[in-house]
Amino acid sequence: MAGAISARLRGHGSARGHHRYDATGEAPWVRYTLIAVAVLFLTLFLFVPLASVFYEALRKGVQTYWEALVEPDALAAIQLTLTVAAIAVPLNVVFGVAAAWAIAKFDFRGKNLLITLIDLPFSVSPVISGLVYVLLFGAQGWLGPWLQAHDIKIMFAVPGIVLATIFVTFPFVARELIPLMQAQGSEEEEAAIVLGASGWQTFRHITLPNIRWGLLYGVILCNARAMGEFGAVSVVSGHIRGLTNTMPLHVEILYNEYNFAAAFAVASLLTLLALVTLGIKTLVEWRARKETEEAAPERPLASLPASVQGQAS
Repeated sequence: MAGAISARLRGHGSARGHHRYDATGEAPWVRYTLIAVAVLFLTLFLFVPLASVFYEALRKGVQTYWEALVEPDALAAIQLTLTVAAIAVPLNVVFGVAAAWAIAKFDFRGKNLLITLIDLPFSVSPVISGLVYVLLFGAQGWLGPWLQAHDIKIMFAVPGIVLATIFVTFPFVARELIPLMQAQGSEEEEAAIVLGASGWQTFRHITLPNIRWGLLYGVILCNARAMGEFGAVSVVSGHIRGLTNTMPLHVEILYNEYNFAAAFAVASLLTLLALVTLGIKTLVEWRARKETEEAAPERPLASLPASVQGQAS
């Protein structure tokens, strides 16, 4: 069959010898048309909206733009957004590494169920996840009366925002690491254990160097989602200005109040954070690709302490 296809392609090329075809047999004008369509789509639905955000933010001048960012409620929203991300991302890193290590390196009952639960936030609307926390910790929820009796406030407070953010962001690190660690296998870890390495030494000298780029990539995606989350946080925050409003919620309130200049100013700050995240993501991808293309480095086992390596002899 492969020979028939090759012969047909050769015949097609000889009959149309005056045309240039690429590896897929398409004419150059098809490739250029597809590129033009892609560029036009990106221009209309990506570059133009981005440019409009900064244009609207700066339309009334730099002074108005700066005043919108240093306004007390805006500063509180910025601080809360960064605080929530600083709490949620490290916790998701710990969970993601542990889950990926367990799934990729071990066989145990309930493994497929764990993988399904990790994917759950991708299939559930963020608003629904926020409502779940309301049903659990709200005043009329399952744990609401007990929390009120002990003066513990989760809903419409920072703990609820952190919980909602963790829920919608915890798959990112795990989902980046699971296929990477499965592809790498467990031979190097097993060899390190045979040489006498402890679990921490194996993780530090073998596992972590092998997954560092995937881990960093997952952290970047997790942080971007944490700072930009709206749906789940909107349900559990209570929209208390200066207290429980993150940057996306603050933008919504300003826009609903027809304070467009301030709304776009805060939105432009979120956009800048997104662009910085995209730049870091691109840099990580480039660095990982460059490292892969370089000559094969020393095996990670060589970085184990000499005392451990000496036990092999």
